[in-house]
Amino acid sequence: MAKESSTASVPRDGVISIIGPGMRVIGDCDTEGTLRIEGYVEGAVRAGKAVVMSKDGVFQGDVVTQDAIIGGKVTGTVVAESRLELQATCVIEGEIRARRIKLDEGGRVNGNVRTGEV
Repeated sequence: MAKESSTASVPRDGVISIIGPGMRVIGDCDTEGTLRIEGYVEGAVRAGKAVVMSKDGVFQGDVVTQDAIIGGKVTGTVVAESRLELQATCVIEGEIRARRIKLDEGGRVNGNVRTGEV
């Protein structure tokens, strides 16, 4: 009798993909789970669950996700269908659309901000 692989039963939304410090990604990233950015990304990002960016992360492009926590620099559009947290170390250059938003003191946003229905 064949045994099923244990990886087949792991829900994809529980997966965390990491772009580590010093790593550079040019191109689009797409995941059903969470994407953690500690390096540099240029392109479009779609994460089914969340995007988490450290204070050293740099992103150029568009982000679409449920929840986002941004601590680094983003140039582009950020769409958080549920919740967006902008930490004190963040710098956002571009458009933000989020159902709910939290901006820590010291965080900088240069662009349009729309809250409510996304």
